[in-house]
Amino acid sequence: MRLVVFGLAVSSSWGNGHATLWRGLIRALTRQGHEVTFFERDAPWYAETRDLHDLMDGAELVLYPDWDKVLPRARAAVARADAVIVTSFCPDGPRASDLAAEEAPGLTVFYDMDTGVTLQRLAAGESVEYLPPQGLGDFDLVLSYTGGRALDLLRTRLGALRVAPLYGHVDPEAHRPGTPDPAFRGDLSYLGTYAADRQDALDALFLAPARARPDSRFVLAGAGYPKDFPWTDNLYFVKHLPPADHPAFFASSRLTLNVTREPMAAMGFCPSGRLFEAAACGIPVLSDTWDGLDHFFTPGEEILVAATTEEALAALDRPDADLSRIAQAARDRTLTQHSSDARARELVALLGGVIPHRQHEETVACGE
Repeated sequence: MRLVVFGLAVSSSWGNGHATLWRGLIRALTRQGHEVTFFERDAPWYAETRDLHDLMDGAELVLYPDWDKVLPRARAAVARADAVIVTSFCPDGPRASDLAAEEAPGLTVFYDMDTGVTLQRLAAGESVEYLPPQGLGDFDLVLSYTGGRALDLLRTRLGALRVAPLYGHVDPEAHRPGTPDPAFRGDLSYLGTYAADRQDALDALFLAPARARPDSRFVLAGAGYPKDFPWTDNLYFVKHLPPADHPAFFASSRLTLNVTREPMAAMGFCPSGRLFEAAACGIPVLSDTWDGLDHFFTPGEEILVAATTEEALAALDRPDADLSRIAQAARDRTLTQHSSDARARELVALLGGVIPHRQHEETVACGE
């Protein structure tokens, strides 16, 4: 199968959770015999922090300066594709969507990797620049990073005809148990880009415990944190952590925290890629709580869950043996159910179960 993707960025992981997900998915797809071409606008802020320059065999990365210049190449790729996928936050999303609708001979797919954000902005009456103005009704399939009631809202609010979840995942080749690094040593770590809608949960589950335990060490890594962020003396900061350093970062703390963006948590069924990455690295995870979490990990057995500072502190007080047992159970489940290979198989199965619009229309026209 030949897949063409118009996405945000796969070449830089700076402040961009899409990159790690696509790297793992593309690697899995090519390993399973499929071809992938990924179109990425060459934005300067990603060029300055680029940590991937070439994709693996069977895949091609096309960096382009603007849509008009890449259009002939994009048109040629679409013409030979079995499926064209346009993602949320693609800077040329509407134009790529129009190209797919007009010229793709195979399937057209929209993959909303930020469903909670999309629906929240629509509910607030805001325009969503990466969506086609007419909604999602022209696509053969709409994939959502978030499940649950978000799937119904994609139908009713955006006219999606066929919707299915395609959740986060992890590439075990990139995220696996690592060697601790003294620079990342901590009792509790957190890896995530700054987002204002995460701040209340981050304060309750990370910053308040840091203030309550001044003799413990807390480590935060991520981009975009403002100068007025409420730092503490026992909180250590890593401005940018490329994926290659994730295993060492996770291995260097007793416990790591996952905090979900508020719009996604409100929708439920919204596991972040970080959740699976940490589990694959063999580190016990403490997560905020949201509807559907138990669909992915069993609380108390494969993951620890907290809604308050007191619950976060109780997790920190767990014996090492308990934390090790929970970490191993989560890693086992992740490698079985939440790997990039597993998601690639899900994606191919979903694509194989859909008839492209053009074929359907031709069948109807022939009276079949």
